[in-house]
Amino acid sequence: MDQWIRDLFAHPELLRMGHCQRLQDLNLGMGWLYYGLARLIRPQKAVVIGSWRGFTPLVFGKALADNAEGGVVYFIDPSQADNFWKDEVKTKTYFESFGINNIQHFLMTTQEFAESNEYKKIDKVGIVFVDGLHTEEQVRFDYEAFERLLSDDGMFLFHDSLSTSKVRWLYDPEQRYERRVGSFIDELKTRVPLQVMDLPFAKGLTLVRKNFSESR
Repeated sequence: MDQWIRDLFAHPELLRMGHCQRLQDLNLGMGWLYYGLARLIRPQKAVVIGSWRGFTPLVFGKALADNAEGGVVYFIDPSQADNFWKDEVKTKTYFESFGINNIQHFLMTTQEFAESNEYKKIDKVGIVFVDGLHTEEQVRFDYEAFERLLSDDGMFLFHDSLSTSKVRWLYDPEQRYERRVGSFIDELKTRVPLQVMDLPFAKGLTLVRKNFSESR
């Protein structure tokens, strides 16, 4: 695992984007949580919505590859920030350069993916990681698109969930939007039966799962 992390962090951009990674002690930061949950839940399918340079899908891909059950990561990213994910062959080669060949990339928004044939074939998803456009409206759509597909022991993870009302530049510098993931998280906290847990690291990570005590 140490060598895999060394290879990962040989790419400086995989140390960015607020997952508390650290090169000097080969520390995946919150990536250990992503990896550990995927090893524990052992999903056949995990979904990652959005990633700058693939840190999250790579960590989930590594975890599923290490599981005896295997599994596939559905990585949904329309590459609006730049052209990094635009070329299908280069994207596949990039992930394989880390020894990971179980990531399927969809050059789509969640809205487009929800209309695709691949979406219609999905039965159950064990983990959904939401890190796309951080508006309240978009994260609500991301959640609702996969809520009914979540397995009984499955879990949503919302990145950048504790930084609300912050105005940031959109990919088009002429536009702006408010980062309001936290507003949707506050809404989820009122819903039963759900368990919602905030982790106050970097700009926040929130775990959402079904409440077993309510569903029994």
